[in-house]
Amino acid sequence: MSKIRKAVIPAAGYGTGFLPATKAQPKELLPIVDKPIIQFIVEEAFASGIEEVLIITGKHKRSIEDHFDSNPELEDNLESKGKDALLKIVKETTKENLFFVRQSYPKGLGDAIGHARAFVNNEPFVVMLGDNIMHSEVPVAKQLMDLYDKNKSANLAVVEVPDELTSKYGMIKVDRQDDNDDTVYSVSHFVEKPVAEEAPSNLAIAGRYILTPEIFDILEKIAPGVDDELQLTDAIDQLNKTQRVFAKKVEGKRYDVGNKIGYMKMSLEYGLEHPETAEEFSEYILQLSDKLEAEDSKE
Repeated sequence: MSKIRKAVIPAAGYGTGFLPATKAQPKELLPIVDKPIIQFIVEEAFASGIEEVLIITGKHKRSIEDHFDSNPELEDNLESKGKDALLKIVKETTKENLFFVRQSYPKGLGDAIGHARAFVNNEPFVVMLGDNIMHSEVPVAKQLMDLYDKNKSANLAVVEVPDELTSKYGMIKVDRQDDNDDTVYSVSHFVEKPVAEEAPSNLAIAGRYILTPEIFDILEKIAPGVDDELQLTDAIDQLNKTQRVFAKKVEGKRYDVGNKIGYMKMSLEYGLEHPETAEEFSEYILQLSDKLEAEDSKE
């Protein structure tokens, strides 16, 4: 198979977990301090060596396209006022080789990925979920691409999760570990959102996949699964019956910004690293910590 050049980012969901904030704007454009969620994902893709990115959107998500398009009026305004630093930031968000397609009906992640068939054009490709931000020294998509260079197989990222969270994610059942790399697993079975008692392991799929084009024929045939939606996990489980699918416990920290707590944690930690907010925010967090500790001691 050819080298991996393309990435697909599904971003068509309603974002109901963030209502009312997402009533009129996409969840993917909610800011982490000053950067929208989806910009982190797109930047990871290009930093990994991806050449072309397809974002799958839905109704009321045209603003995602606008975010990555040029804004001549704003650029002229900033330039005329000598705001060069802000002008640079604005221009950096204008991306070439970024494409869009709309999922007209919300039938699940599997259906969304099916919309990428013409874009993928019979090549292996990366899938990057739009509500998972991965913070790592080597981009997680690149970690999977490097593994693909070795095994020429479908691969997906996994992380360990506590038992009470297994019902939120696709989980894997491990067949065996790789003899030469204890972070790589041969997978015997994939289960979408199992309750803790039925989870086959504590390894959850972490929103990054490398898939082969054979997945599209499977997506066209599978029946709806959990939540009466076409589940990508179910299609990968079928793919695994005809060609080996591997999982890699990736290096890095995952932020599931599709839920409020994950979003808040990412915002807090990014704010403590951001050059414009780090010092003052750190002082505030310390003051807040002292206040909370004092309140606890009174109880």
